[in-house]
Amino acid sequence: MQLLKTIFDAGKKALKWFFILLIRFYQGAISPYFSPSCRYTPTCSQYGIDAIKKHGPFYGGWLTFKRITSCHPWGGNGYDPVP
Repeated sequence: MQLLKTIFDAGKKALKWFFILLIRFYQGAISPYFSPSCRYTPTCSQYGIDAIKKHGPFYGGWLTFKRITSCHPWGGNGYDPVP
């Protein structure tokens, strides 16, 4: 049982850093070519990194998904930190 927990934890850690790497790639290679449009502070990509670091790849990924889908003209705006 301990072996399964170790394997699961290693997989979660690898997935966490993979998601963060994807967001960093977006921030460095894609985002500079578009005008700033995030309605929130911190930006949605920084929120994603913070959420994944704080809550892990599954719940942090869910929080990031919810944040990105609420970032539109009829959505919220302003300061919105990771819970």
